[in-house]
Amino acid sequence: MRAILDHIGIAVGDVAQALAFYRDELGLHVDAPEEVASQKVRTHFIPVGEATIELLEATSPDSPIAKYVEKRGPGIHHVALRVDDIHAALAHLKARQVRLIDAEPRVGAEGALIAFIHPASTHGVLVELKQARKD
Repeated sequence: MRAILDHIGIAVGDVAQALAFYRDELGLHVDAPEEVASQKVRTHFIPVGEATIELLEATSPDSPIAKYVEKRGPGIHHVALRVDDIHAALAHLKARQVRLIDAEPRVGAEGALIAFIHPASTHGVLVELKQARKD
């Protein structure tokens, strides 16, 4: 399984303050936000070289991101690795008894297929696998 860094997801409590830092203080371009209704989150991608930073803003108090920020505060939420074939990657991990949050991929931001690996199998880091949408 070949994987490359796609993005680092950062959960934010105050998106205006986060955008002010990344856009205004660092001078980085922020792509137009995208709402992922199924996850109750709005994403703001910031290109940084070959990868991106993804600011994750809760759109509902019962969203996973709202719960994360309430419990742990704002900060790094996950690391996303891009794979060419997410189904093959999941099969590879299942065969090795890796604990998965998502046994099957689902649609995430940018129309990509995504699946999460449980932090218990990744030394405490939530890892997202991402297969880019094929147009």
